[in-house]
Amino acid sequence: MKYEGFDKLITEMSGENASDDYWYDVGVNDAMTLMEKFSETDWELLKKNIMEKSLEWQKRVVYCFEEENDAREINIILSLIETTDKELFEMCIDSLRFLINDNNKDCIINNHELMEKLRKMELIYNVSGRICREFLNKLQL
Repeated sequence: MKYEGFDKLITEMSGENASDDYWYDVGVNDAMTLMEKFSETDWELLKKNIMEKSLEWQKRVVYCFEEENDAREINIILSLIETTDKELFEMCIDSLRFLINDNNKDCIINNHELMEKLRKMELIYNVSGRICREFLNKLQL
């Protein structure tokens, strides 16, 4: 199982002494390489454990998501999107912009609480609002 190594890496990269520069230069690539080798069991462990992890750990994981049409990544993001942390919320929406396509956008459109939050946030003229507007445009709403 690759999850254990991934968990260890993300934990080290999100700790007090972790360097953001090292994360963006090296750590994210190492984490993504491990994720490419995930089995279904690894994905289940990630989904099961992510809510118990630190906010920084969660942000690091979301930053690693890039596979268009990967329902596993979308489901993990949807579990995190109810956060009260503005930065994590923006990262989730930003990642969804790249993961969502015509084949899977219904999972977002049918999430009424999320759609309500997005519509409220799109009215705000800041980075969060812009991200929400771009995401809603991608959904073609």
